[in-house]
Amino acid sequence: ACSGATTSSVASSQLGVLSSSTSLVSVTAGGNDVGFADVMQDCVLSSEATCISSVNNAVSQMNNSLPGSLDSLYDGIRARAPQAQVVVLGYPRFYKLAGSCFAGLSEAERAAINNASDVLNDVIAKRSADAGFTFSSVVDEFTGHELCSGDAWLHSVSVPIYNSYHPKAAGQSGGYLPAFRSAV
Repeated sequence: ACSGATTSSVASSQLGVLSSSTSLVSVTAGGNDVGFADVMQDCVLSSEATCISSVNNAVSQMNNSLPGSLDSLYDGIRARAPQAQVVVLGYPRFYKLAGSCFAGLSEAERAAINNASDVLNDVIAKRSADAGFTFSSVVDEFTGHELCSGDAWLHSVSVPIYNSYHPKAAGQSGGYLPAFRSAV
């Protein structure tokens, strides 16, 4: 996973290293296809109503246009690495509801973002299963380590900005790595 990467940018810039001898592939993609960065910007900088509307628009994209984009990426992976085991990793829920955050997003905004993450994971899980790939959720691994948990494995708004809402090193090692290992 790369900050800002979409399914099409992954397909155009990262699949070239795959071949018929590739035995294992991992991929996390889909959030940026539905405007993840714009949603988070709306939620951080705008009203609750704007945030919820932006989240709902992203969920609509998840259900309508994202499946085709994922299918195209997964078809490209399978075409270049026909024998590979492919592990598709999902996304964490971003917020612990009723957590320790006293400022920033409202509880309704946090709940909407978490719901969108669940929808995104459901869509990715279905498309990856239909492609014959293994989906591995990271939700359980990140539970207790969301933003507002007191022990977040995700960056909140940060500098450099491209780290915002991405896993910290602890999220990579304590969240993504165990989810990956459980799938291989």
